[in-house]
Amino acid sequence: MDFVHSNGVLVIQHLQKNYRDYQSFLHFMSSIGDPRNIFLVYFPLWFPLSHVVGTKIIWVAVIGDFANLIFKWILFGHRPYWWVQETQFYQNSSHPHLEQFPITCETGPGSPSGHAMCSSCVWYLMVTSALRYKDNPPNRLYWVTWSVLWTAFWVIQISVCISRIFIATHFPHQVVLGVFAGMLVAEVFQHMPCIQTANLQVYLKISLLLLSTALSFYLTLKMINVDLLWSVPKARKWCANPEWVHLDSSPFAGLVRNLGVLFGLGLGINSQMFTQSCKGKNSCKTGFKVACMAGTLAALQLYEFVTIPTQAEFLFYVLTFCKSSVVPLTVVAFIPYIINLLMGSQEEKSK
Repeated sequence: MDFVHSNGVLVIQHLQKNYRDYQSFLHFMSSIGDPRNIFLVYFPLWFPLSHVVGTKIIWVAVIGDFANLIFKWILFGHRPYWWVQETQFYQNSSHPHLEQFPITCETGPGSPSGHAMCSSCVWYLMVTSALRYKDNPPNRLYWVTWSVLWTAFWVIQISVCISRIFIATHFPHQVVLGVFAGMLVAEVFQHMPCIQTANLQVYLKISLLLLSTALSFYLTLKMINVDLLWSVPKARKWCANPEWVHLDSSPFAGLVRNLGVLFGLGLGINSQMFTQSCKGKNSCKTGFKVACMAGTLAALQLYEFVTIPTQAEFLFYVLTFCKSSVVPLTVVAFIPYIINLLMGSQEEKSK
């Protein structure tokens, strides 16, 4: 692996040297691949248009990120910004310099890339879902649409991958593995319609299953002296700025966030507010869908200003779970219910 890593370092140095003028764009593309944008942008845009696709997006994102966590724990992948400092590969020469950025110092293992994996699985789902809307036999327009969507898919994925390599948080092989692993997760979920009929009990069981699996895996390996949080001290030691190391990038923070989102989705879909608004007479109206998209996007952006204290780790995880649960509840129940009430009151005034 030293040979693979050393060649990856050469790629990172080449990008940092020759594409510095594109630094702002690459940082933006890295944020495009951020798993949190799935819940804050893609999900609220899709759910009013199609409850089926919106629900799949959450399931694919949660299961994909969970699979990414397990892969990270199994593969023990290093990140470039600390590997160059600790490796013995460069014994006869100085360690190569890699520039770090505020978004470089993630604390989890590096393989496969979580940004690449979550981005590819969700975008794969969105592209294939959009192409399925056309029921007629494929014609020229269909193939033009097919070409545009898949070209956009690969442009986005390649850009996200390059951005993660550029900031020295991943090696090239880690982002490639992430892209194809994400596509595999999305393809599997294309053939699981049962998630559309899942009740709250199913959501609770799946959430508990994911949590217990992760904890069992962690505790079992810890009993045989395998520390799955080995990467956190390395991140703190070798990050150029201690303020760039954030608790919310730790493995368990992502797990708790995803469980909160899944629980919130199950609670929202099985609520009376969802039934009355998203299943009511206004649900098919374009104005209702547009208002839901605009309302939820605005609410979730304001919601991001709510910060969680990180002094107490257990409290941080509890509050992260609660905060994450509110996101799908806002998209599925709260905002649609309020808009439905407002549209109903306007109709009564017009009579």
